[in-house]
Amino acid sequence: MRKLVALPVLSADALSSVAYGPEAMLAVLVLAGTAGLRYSVPIAATIAFLMLAVGVSYRQTIRAYPHGGGSYIVATANLGRLPGLAAAAGLMTDYILTVAVSIASGMEAVTSAVPSLRGDAVPIGLAVIGVLLAGNLRGVRQAGVLFAAPTYAFVLAVLALIAFGLYDAAGHGFQPTAAPQSTATEGVGVLLVLRAFASGSTAMTGIEAISNAVPAFQPTEWRNARTTLTWMVGLLIVLFAGTVALVHLDGVVPDAQETVLSQLAHRAFGPGFGYVFTQAATAAILLLAANTAYNDFPRVLYLLARDNQAPRIFLRLGDRLAFSNGIVVLSVAAAAIYAAFDGMTAPLIPLYAVGVFLAFTLSQTGMVVHWWRLRDRHWRKSLIFNAVGALLSAIVLVTAAITKFTSGAWFAALVVGLFILVATRIRHHYEQVAAALALHPHAVEVPGRALTRPRPRDGAPAPSAEAEAECEREAESEETPEEIHPLLIVPIAALDLAGMRALAYAASLRQPVLALHISASEEEARRFRAYWNLWGDHVPLKILLSPYRTIVAPLVNYIEALHDQRPDLTLTVVLPEIVVRHRRHRLLHNRLAPRLRRALRPLPKIVVTTVPFHV
Repeated sequence: MRKLVALPVLSADALSSVAYGPEAMLAVLVLAGTAGLRYSVPIAATIAFLMLAVGVSYRQTIRAYPHGGGSYIVATANLGRLPGLAAAAGLMTDYILTVAVSIASGMEAVTSAVPSLRGDAVPIGLAVIGVLLAGNLRGVRQAGVLFAAPTYAFVLAVLALIAFGLYDAAGHGFQPTAAPQSTATEGVGVLLVLRAFASGSTAMTGIEAISNAVPAFQPTEWRNARTTLTWMVGLLIVLFAGTVALVHLDGVVPDAQETVLSQLAHRAFGPGFGYVFTQAATAAILLLAANTAYNDFPRVLYLLARDNQAPRIFLRLGDRLAFSNGIVVLSVAAAAIYAAFDGMTAPLIPLYAVGVFLAFTLSQTGMVVHWWRLRDRHWRKSLIFNAVGALLSAIVLVTAAITKFTSGAWFAALVVGLFILVATRIRHHYEQVAAALALHPHAVEVPGRALTRPRPRDGAPAPSAEAEAECEREAESEETPEEIHPLLIVPIAALDLAGMRALAYAASLRQPVLALHISASEEEARRFRAYWNLWGDHVPLKILLSPYRTIVAPLVNYIEALHDQRPDLTLTVVLPEIVVRHRRHRLLHNRLAPRLRRALRPLPKIVVTTVPFHV
């Protein structure tokens, strides 16, 4: 992507947080009345400094990981497996809440402009999540001017709002307007200030998005990514600080019926085009921010599944080359949380802060370890930047966990702990299965003689249309064993005991056998061919390339092509199947046979059978 496209697409999550971050901070301060609101400017200044520090530290992450350095990758590589899982848990919580919070905040922007829709906010929000689910399952991607427009429109609207507001404030010497009197329910204290700081810090969510997507940039990728990150952080600070400054100058306080940004737009533009444009741009960028999670959440699940810490179904790409299972999980979880909190943004903020800053803290701590180990040119400067980012992120994390524990942070901490426990158990199960499947010196072998597959007769003409039609009419007319001409196809994912048992079973039938392997790359194909030759090359092997790691589609296409080439053969697909003892473990293993049967059912003379291997 060009920088002009990458900036709005990858910054949507971070910049859209201006719509709810300042309001979340003010919603806490207003509990102390007018006295509490006086702390909005110094707290906002502290948050702006935090944005700058974390942004600079992520510039070092981009330099160290030019192929993409998300929190999970950085924490796992430098801190170990358990910190990596904690970072992944924080990221996944962040992405789920990004969808819920963005939709909730977007609906508040809409209902502020159209109050009659307030009663239908929850069903409309759930419908929007459904649209995002359907669109991403069909392979919608964030690219091009269409996805860049909402972010640029929002930036233009808020900058115009800030400019009009400051111009108006200059007319009366920048004297703040007195805020409406409100009844204080709490006294101003350290705990209140810390709670407001933790809530306002949610405006930083999404800062790490660019460090995850470095390979998506035009060359030189890492340099363009760092430039884009600098622009994003600069815009975020300007928009956040400008919004809080206007709130202070105009004396705006949070209102349950209208968002803070809507109140500011009303004062600056009145009810005309400027106000409508601001609210429409706000809703659009929040929708785009929600869609950003649909790219990142399935990718984290894919990385976990690749490391045997999540079910392997999350490795699978759908027909539209999207991680369909991860998309469905994200949609269901976000919809459940959105409905459970009645589509309100404020109660979701305490859950948001813990996940965001847990990932930030572990990522930056991992970078400190990275520079300490590497010690290349300028390593001390980079280490200091990342250490400052880690320290400040940790302060926000601890603050949010303590001050908002009873408000919902306990639930986020519980989810992180349960996630680590479940991921650890999943890895333990896969390790047990791998040990049970490992080949040993006395592994089962097929007969030493080659079992070849039938080939087309040399010089045989291609069948005519009449012959093909006649063959279809007689396709399944065999009534005696002598009339059946079988070919056994054995898909082999790896040379293990389950695969050997399936090959041995197929060879025991004394019929032609063909082994079929699907590789994701040429390198993987060459590696498997070498293993196959080392084993003895007892059976003819066909390797298919599937760069998107799909299994069923290339397998079905090959079998269909073979069926068209030799319609006189009865093709039997012999699948090795792992049978686990406990029902809860079934979801951890691909159920290939049922999917293959459904895909091949329309074709005659094709049999799908399984050879179980009990673990």
